[in-house]
Amino acid sequence: MDIVGESEVLFEKEDLVAYECDGYTMYKGMPRAVVFVHDTQEVSDVVKCLNEAEVPYIARGAGTGLSGGATPLGGEVIISLVRMKRMLHLDLENRKAVVEPGYINLKLTQSISDKGYYYAPDPSSQYACTIGGNVAENSGGAHCLKYGVTTNHILGLEVVLPSGEIVDIGVEGVPDLPGYDLLGLLTGSEGTLGIVTKVTVKVLKNPEGKKTVLAYYDDIDDASQAVSDIIAAGIIPAALEMMDQVAVEGVESAAYPVGHPRDIAAFLLIEVDGIEAGIDDQIEEILTVCKQNNVREVKVAKDEAERALWWANRKMGFGAMGAISPDYLVQDGVIPRTRLPEVLAEIREISRKYNLRIANIFHAGDGNLHPLILYDASVPGESERASKAGSECLKVCADVGGSITGEHGVGIEKSAEMRFIFTDEELEAQTNIREVFNPQDLLNPGKLFPQPGRCVEVKRANQDEVQLV
Repeated sequence: MDIVGESEVLFEKEDLVAYECDGYTMYKGMPRAVVFVHDTQEVSDVVKCLNEAEVPYIARGAGTGLSGGATPLGGEVIISLVRMKRMLHLDLENRKAVVEPGYINLKLTQSISDKGYYYAPDPSSQYACTIGGNVAENSGGAHCLKYGVTTNHILGLEVVLPSGEIVDIGVEGVPDLPGYDLLGLLTGSEGTLGIVTKVTVKVLKNPEGKKTVLAYYDDIDDASQAVSDIIAAGIIPAALEMMDQVAVEGVESAAYPVGHPRDIAAFLLIEVDGIEAGIDDQIEEILTVCKQNNVREVKVAKDEAERALWWANRKMGFGAMGAISPDYLVQDGVIPRTRLPEVLAEIREISRKYNLRIANIFHAGDGNLHPLILYDASVPGESERASKAGSECLKVCADVGGSITGEHGVGIEKSAEMRFIFTDEELEAQTNIREVFNPQDLLNPGKLFPQPGRCVEVKRANQDEVQLV
């Protein structure tokens, strides 16, 4: 059966090594093959072929995910969507665009910025991550405090179901159809319900004004209180980010150093945007709140170049940990904002308990924490300690009424921790939904939900060869 052509299939071990994990590197597995598809029909045909042979498979974009969602566990075939990377339609009058799943997040904003528009969801990996992957994980970003996460910007999806059937979910430009919210169900389903092949997204008009504040603190509790006080004052910043001292050490040791004092306990990066006439008033109120909370220094970016430098420094925060640690594990818990001081104190205790440094880089405004556990995988036992420390950080978040993930997804990494926030009955209800879409459990098996004893049972391929060329 001629589907993609021989040159579009990888099967030699040396070619497959690059696909043994995504951005979550603590677990790796070798895929059976990688198939590059170019359009929706090819995706459908490949899925039908794999179904017939009972071969498990995974859809993969750029591989920037941080929870192992695209990591093969049992010899799955990876269906790579990176060559489906076109913008298919742009309708600025109705503020929407239709893109293929391999379209790069940042490229969307870059392609329409000269026309006065942008795409709001901005994960730190936006220079590399794909829109399809953002849909799978319901990705967020620094500006989701004001603008929401990916699901708030999706108008329609074309999806190949595990049966190979091609369906359209939603109507382009109609955000709230009657009936079940299938768009909401598919967005964030981590590639377990279907493979997205087209995405209709909202695009927004550039705000008239934008200003950014940087505030240094000698006490992390003061910085945390300032976060709550800014929101309590009725200000909803476009972004409200925090980094602690360990994180500052990392970003100042890597690319785009700003000159942050290395002895501070934390800093806040606060951005407001909107109608030009009201920006200065909001900035003055933010400066007042910061000063009332014992700020060491607070300043407003003097121009766009300085603002861009501050944001480049923040956006490369995760990668910068490589400058101070051989390995790191990124966590993704969510808490009520008011519990920030006590949760950060608990994370410091976990750091001491496991004798591992933990850097905190996170979206403070909406309580989405990113503890980065620093470790050395070459030291016996450190990987295991890092994994246990990460799980305990998530347990703290769950115990204060939060969640185990805000934007990175569950994947392999947090599947056992789903029990921190869901009962067995609730988990069963979710797996029942999966079985409606994915009854053979061939599409991205072993992900998202707890497995007995952390062992993953994955359907194996038949011995018969699968012909994709």
